[in-house]
Amino acid sequence: MNWLAPARPEFPAVLPRSERRGFQVELLIVFSVTLGLSGLRSLVRLLDSLLTPVPLNQQSVAINVPQADFGLLDLVAQLLSVLQLAAWGGLGLYLLWRTGIRVGALGLDRARLGPDLLGSLGLAALIGLPGLAFYLVAWNLGLNLAVQPSTLDEAWWRSAVLILAAAGNAWAEEVLVVGYLLTRLRQLGWRENTALLAAAVLRGSYHLYQGFGGFVGNLVMGLVFGRVWQRTNRLWVLVFAHTILDVVAFVGYSALRGVVSWLP
Repeated sequence: MNWLAPARPEFPAVLPRSERRGFQVELLIVFSVTLGLSGLRSLVRLLDSLLTPVPLNQQSVAINVPQADFGLLDLVAQLLSVLQLAAWGGLGLYLLWRTGIRVGALGLDRARLGPDLLGSLGLAALIGLPGLAFYLVAWNLGLNLAVQPSTLDEAWWRSAVLILAAAGNAWAEEVLVVGYLLTRLRQLGWRENTALLAAAVLRGSYHLYQGFGGFVGNLVMGLVFGRVWQRTNRLWVLVFAHTILDVVAFVGYSALRGVVSWLP
């Protein structure tokens, strides 16, 4: 039952009401320039897809796309996107550090990297296999667009960039939506389950561009990932697991596109 109704940890302490306004403003600003803004853009894109006179499952959306016509410039642009994701996560960690919360307290220390990696393999399998099945069902039911994880050309750097993009996505999302957001909500006095649900809805929101299946699938992922962190306090497990999921999706899709018939 502790997994369903966890007790609020003693650290970090709940802030006095007189100190909460500044952290509320901080949360608003951080997510207005990062993943919260992405969620609003995703909602606009979903509404646009729904207003298009074509069923959702006959539309497609790509995640990693060319950003320049000239090959080397495209490589630079892709790397800059990865750098932006790294900076988003770094911003969350910096703001926590400025208020006395060490990265080690979030589970980003090197004390248990081996067990963290092993745990991430199991977590990736737990989310990835049912997640793929759910996506295919949602797509066939017309609730999701056909998601193309990568439409990058077969350049020599494609696989390396896709791996870096996977790591960048994992770092930005898990640091901001789990480590940073759940920590700040604890300081604001939110209950663990309420904070978990809010973080999961945020995670689902910036996947709305994929369709209703993308929202629900990532909402469930957010509930599982957030609860694992609340119970274990190991953020590396989530970062590693998320990286594995995205590497398999990005690189695997590039290798299988046009080869298997069941892949949209």
